[in-house]
Amino acid sequence: MEYCEATMDRMERELPEPKFDLRQTLKDYGVSRRDFIKWSSVMTTALMLPKAFSPMVARAAENFSRLPVIWLHLAECTGCSEAFLRNSYPNVDDILLETISLEYHETVMAAAGYQAEENLHNAMDTFDGRYICVVEGAIPMGMDGKFLTLGPQGKTGYEVTKEVTKRAAATICIGSCSSFGNVQAASPNPTNAKGVGDALGISTVNIPGCPPNGVNFTGTVLYYLLFGALPPTDGLGRPIWAYGMKIHDNCERRAHYDAGEFVEEWGDEGAIKGWCLYKMGCKGPYTYSNCPKLRFNDRMSWPIMAGHGCMGCTEPDFWDAMAPLEKPIADKHIPGFGIESTVDRVGAIATGVAAIGLAAHAGATVWRKSGEEEPKKGKAKK
Repeated sequence: MEYCEATMDRMERELPEPKFDLRQTLKDYGVSRRDFIKWSSVMTTALMLPKAFSPMVARAAENFSRLPVIWLHLAECTGCSEAFLRNSYPNVDDILLETISLEYHETVMAAAGYQAEENLHNAMDTFDGRYICVVEGAIPMGMDGKFLTLGPQGKTGYEVTKEVTKRAAATICIGSCSSFGNVQAASPNPTNAKGVGDALGISTVNIPGCPPNGVNFTGTVLYYLLFGALPPTDGLGRPIWAYGMKIHDNCERRAHYDAGEFVEEWGDEGAIKGWCLYKMGCKGPYTYSNCPKLRFNDRMSWPIMAGHGCMGCTEPDFWDAMAPLEKPIADKHIPGFGIESTVDRVGAIATGVAAIGLAAHAGATVWRKSGEEEPKKGKAKK
């Protein structure tokens, strides 16, 4: 606690004055102080911090607009920015994103050409060593980077990103493109597109997703304001607090997976009853993210809840590794069991459920292979 207080005291001295009065901004959006305190508690829990840190999270949120941000666009569709900008009913996370001190962002700024380039360099000079560089999009490395040129002088995306990240306090990759290359790096990858960390050989914090949830970005910045450093990450550079759990383990359809109840065709009885979407290509068992907990659109829903399987978009090379997106990954043979039984019991095998359950499934498979009628439990009808 004392360390966090000292860190924020230092940041309040070194960083510019807030561009927005958060309390007044929240009030203008109809968010009460009580709602803000409740949000602070929820965010504290999400960041895996003790409850006592809740007031500190609230203070960090009030300093959110102090932190200068230079946001670069490279090889991407701008979907991450669009997802953050197009909120009809903003919650506290969305409002924080609206109040962020964007010193450079090509999608929302009015400047273009030489003026835009001048704005970028002014921001870098003014906040040298204090700004956060956020990168959206992959870096094409083929043809010496000339598959992507930016600005009136035609600098490559590689050159611009290297120049900006070199003087940044930290670099955050937003979306799967800047994190891992995403569709730009899909086979055969003609432009030799790479994630920012791989292309530049630097340490980055990756917030993958296509697009990612804005809460994961907000939480990462809040952590930086609290501790003066970016959060702990996994081996792929993803914040553990946001990507340390498997979607499969928190999915509301998990019980159907364990029971062997799967949707076999779109619109069948299993689909109507909300059964597991694994056989329809859901990649939840292989994907790490907090999507089931955060959801999207003001926590209203998320893809699996809406009836479509997870695509695995927070994982590297998902366009290739997870393809085809609406079919299961090729069945993996498990010693002692046939391929057909592998699909029906993948949940039981992967999670190591009780041996009795495994024996029951194995017995069912033996009955099927020997021509005996298998019990129809867990079989959806059209």
